Amino acid sequence: MFHKFLRRFSLLLCAVALLGLSGCGYNDFQRLDEQSKAAWAEVLNQYQRRADLIPNLVSTVKGEANFEQETLTKVIEARSRATAIQVTPEMLSDPQAMERFQQAQGQLGSALSRLLVVAENYPTLKANQAFQELRVQLEGTENRITVARNKYIDSIQQYNVLARSFPTNLTAMVFSYKPKASFSVANEAEISRPPTVDFGSPAKKP
Repeated sequence: MFHKFLRRFSLLLCAVALLGLSGCGYNDFQRLDEQSKAAWAEVLNQYQRRADLIPNLVSTVKGEANFEQETLTKVIEARSRATAIQVTPEMLSDPQAMERFQQAQGQLGSALSRLLVVAENYPTLKANQAFQELRVQLEGTENRITVARNKYIDSIQQYNVLARSFPTNLTAMVFSYKPKASFSVANEAEISRPPTVDFGSPAKKP
């Protein structure tokens, strides 16, 4: 009889504990944590897609006589810096690491923007079917990057509000759910802003 009582009492305590966890946001933390990880994976997927398109773009542009080598070199170097950053799960909780990653991706976006703008000065390159197809793919990828990044920012905002609000912040402390670093879209937009190119100036000849 006593053993049955202990068993029922233990089950009751477990039920109360589960209800308490649910009421304090534990289940929400689980859901939003997984949601933010999935959103981050999609951001990385789109950035990688852009990086994978660049070698073919560079190869195509190299075939254009007299193309600005400085512009091409900056794209190659920016891609190298961006892909050299080791992406780890811990980065999500490290604002400085996220800022370095964001700056590298922003600089790559800026270098690509300049290359595409400069390409307008080269009629032969503009008529190159392979180049035009790559350009369309890059533009589509940039759009997907924006969508994926916005979804990630939204998921992080929801997660961080939960982590900093009472009483769910107590659950966050108990289960080590720390606030996560987000993107600063304004800063990346500034980094990625394409330069002004004078289309009135003819392409330089050697």
